[in-house]
Amino acid sequence: MRTLKFFVALLLLPSTVALTRAFIDLLRDLSGGTVHGWSWSVWGLLIGFLLWLFLYAVSPRPFRTYVLAHECTHALWGWAMGAKIKGMKVGRDGGYVRLTKSNFLITLAPYFFPFYTVCVMLMHAGLSWFYDLEPYEPVWMGWIGLAWGFHVTFTWSMLHRRQPDIRDQGWLFSLVIIYCFNLIGVGCWVVIVSAQPWADWGIHVWNELAFVYTFIAAQLMAVAEQVWASAAR
Repeated sequence: MRTLKFFVALLLLPSTVALTRAFIDLLRDLSGGTVHGWSWSVWGLLIGFLLWLFLYAVSPRPFRTYVLAHECTHALWGWAMGAKIKGMKVGRDGGYVRLTKSNFLITLAPYFFPFYTVCVMLMHAGLSWFYDLEPYEPVWMGWIGLAWGFHVTFTWSMLHRRQPDIRDQGWLFSLVIIYCFNLIGVGCWVVIVSAQPWADWGIHVWNELAFVYTFIAAQLMAVAEQVWASAAR
């Protein structure tokens, strides 16, 4: 199983580049087609993210708050996939959750599912039923940046420790899944809060995946032709 996941990770590795390019395309759409004249929404996202980085650097780190999100995410994804929750503990030094089943999504979910960002999105969805939130789009983008910054910094910190979740799934496989799912997730959060159509985000992802994999295939074909020509001499 480890060998299979390693090869799956190699196949998915180019998608990290494609999804990065697609997310940049999405931000370009929010900025009216240019990355230089950023819109207030993009500035809100960036300012929220940078504000969290500042708070993370200068204030006591709310590790227990992160542990709560980490274990709740394990439990949420386990419950969604039919597992029963046998117990959960959240402490100052760590925590755990006991489930009746597990798979790679349940195991890696806390690293790619930003629990508090989803909470922000649920608040936005609830309030949008009663109020027009479009004028406050930059503010909500700021909250997304702040909450996603919390997720990114603590995920980065945890990945530098010997996490059993990561060891169990293999480092390359885990990192590729975490990176790809994080980018897909933040792209979705941005689309939900902004006025960008879902189809545009999907088209960006599809086009960039096609471009990257076509480019790699062309390079491999060129190398294979050179090797074949050299062998035929």
